[in-house]
Amino acid sequence: MSVTTLSDRQPARTAGLIPRPGIPLLMALVGLVVLLPVLRLAWEVAGPALAGDLKALTRVLNAPMTWRATGNSLAIAGGATLVAALLGGPFALLAGLTDLRGKTALSFCLILPLMIPPQIVALSWIHLTGAGSPLLKPLGLAPPPGTPNPVYSSAGMILVMGIEHAPLVFLALRAAFRAVPRDLVEAAQASGARRWRVLRTVVLPLSLPGLAAGVALAFVAALGNFGVPALLGIPAGVPVLPTLIYRRLSGFGPSVLPEVAVLAVLIGAIACVGIAAQLVLQARIDARVIGGSAPTAVLPLGRARRPLELLCWTVVALVLAAPLAALVSTSLVRVYGLPLGAETATLAHYATVLGLDQVGRAFANSLLLSGVAALVLTAAAIPIAHAMADRRGAGSRFVRAVGVLVELPNAVPGVVLAIGCILVFLKPLPLLGISLYGSLGIILAAYLARFLSLALRPAQAACVALDPAMEEAARACGAGRLRRLRTIVAPLVAPAAAAGGVLVFLTAFNELTVSILLWSQGRETIGVVVYALEEGGSPTLAAALSTVTIGVVVAVMLAVGRLGRRLPPGIIPWRG
Repeated sequence: MSVTTLSDRQPARTAGLIPRPGIPLLMALVGLVVLLPVLRLAWEVAGPALAGDLKALTRVLNAPMTWRATGNSLAIAGGATLVAALLGGPFALLAGLTDLRGKTALSFCLILPLMIPPQIVALSWIHLTGAGSPLLKPLGLAPPPGTPNPVYSSAGMILVMGIEHAPLVFLALRAAFRAVPRDLVEAAQASGARRWRVLRTVVLPLSLPGLAAGVALAFVAALGNFGVPALLGIPAGVPVLPTLIYRRLSGFGPSVLPEVAVLAVLIGAIACVGIAAQLVLQARIDARVIGGSAPTAVLPLGRARRPLELLCWTVVALVLAAPLAALVSTSLVRVYGLPLGAETATLAHYATVLGLDQVGRAFANSLLLSGVAALVLTAAAIPIAHAMADRRGAGSRFVRAVGVLVELPNAVPGVVLAIGCILVFLKPLPLLGISLYGSLGIILAAYLARFLSLALRPAQAACVALDPAMEEAARACGAGRLRRLRTIVAPLVAPAAAAGGVLVFLTAFNELTVSILLWSQGRETIGVVVYALEEGGSPTLAAALSTVTIGVVVAVMLAVGRLGRRLPPGIIPWRG
């Protein structure tokens, strides 16, 4: 006599939240949000070319400035990626595999440059290394007056962007190190292998896919970075593709959209080549482990632990604390270039900058845009992540396609998405007759597309960890899919989805690369105003506003860190 269980009767829909007909609809909705700007951008270039109109394409490809900016972009992004790997790799090893103390605090400090806007990171280094440096000038280490700031160069851009994107390598590689099974390390040690041989023969080979992922992320992020090249590269006469697009669009307006679309497709194609190289490398690296994974391996540092801890915090002080201290010092001196002291200190710059109408509008706009984006994406992440977590049955191919679509806007540089949004929303929306161009709506649409993957990752991790028996029991009791979503899935996944929403808020609050091309008068964001103040010759005001912005970011990160104690490991990136 055979017994037929519930899971035997409905194998394809046991854990699924959305039935098979709903999966293509889900893919269509997600694709409409994230894929439409990219497709519109591609058509802006391919459409005229297919029709025989090659004027815009020819003008761009024949311009020497295009290839000069392309060469600079490749060289600087490659150099920044190398710096990011050299900085993030060792920290990932120490935080992921050793008994180093204070890992949470160290991870928090390492990830902070990724949460701070790139233009503020660049500002902090400008104030640290300039002739009027409030830290180096009293020590006699600042450049002589009248000499150029050393960070106004390709090398300076490589250094600053490498530090900013080191957290991407750190996070990807730390996750790979933590996935190394303890039993493999213990077996190697039992065979007489010393620490360095275990690292070379066991740990590092298994971690190569994580390294490839981190390097690819850092390269694409550096390729599309606008804030650092704008503040360091434009004064030095070093053009890159994002700044070339910005200067063309801001100087000539929508009339040059066909030409900047070609530039955007060019930078997107380079980014796709980088991502494809990562996939090829990961496919060629056989780092699979047969069987289950034991808890994370821990390599004791022994007598080297204290010197390594001192070295780690010294590096953090040099690459993070010193530039931020210079930024804060600049915001407190009465006149830029004076050393900070009791007689020169003032809070007047804070009062002035916070009293500016454009700053008030920028704070309101940034809070509104980032808050709405976080709420919408948090609400959307729960059903989408749960549908993507169940990859059984005929709908698995559609679900995988949704996953690729979701990652696409985050994989290509922000300037590509921004130009695509301009092309999509330049004219009023069909049927509705509403124009989003020049409004906050176009920035919000770009944020929703760009940060959807950021909101989905924590929710996906929580959905994968759900016990399917709970939904099976609810289904057996007659609960429909919406009721199961409301009563079972949502309460369990909500904390992780909320953490993803906070990460979206932090990232969107200070975003510049997208908003610098989409803002209009009265629709400024914080990132745009900081850039405008520095470019307008008000370094002390820009430093004051940057300090306030960093304070907001740190406060939110600390609050999220307290929330992270109640979440599964890995949801909050700077917590173990």
